[in-house]
Amino acid sequence: MTKRNKIIYWIATLWLALGMTSTAIVQLSAMKTENDFMAGLGYPPYFQKIIGCWKILGVIAILVPKFPLLKEWAYAGFFFAMSGALLSHIAVGGVMKDMFPSLLLLILTAISWYFRPADRRILSFN
Repeated sequence: MTKRNKIIYWIATLWLALGMTSTAIVQLSAMKTENDFMAGLGYPPYFQKIIGCWKILGVIAILVPKFPLLKEWAYAGFFFAMSGALLSHIAVGGVMKDMFPSLLLLILTAISWYFRPADRRILSFN
């Protein structure tokens, strides 16, 4: 892995971890504004607690060394959660400012996954 790729990986991964952790904390705290926001997307209040827990577990999985299969599942979960969030905003006619966080985390997920080191992959493709 080149130094440039390693830098890209760690920047994307740390921003992804920060974004997922901060949104998970907001979701787990069940603030009224977050409950109203999720209700506007058509989701029940308990859904954000489930997603918040999974985000925390996913962050741990992508940051902890080893366990490449677990990392693949975490990346897949992040991809499904963020693409689902983006599509939920589109489905209800949301504005771009509401879609941007989901889109950014989706892009960071893809960048982090693509640039991950060989020891964090199940199969190496070069």
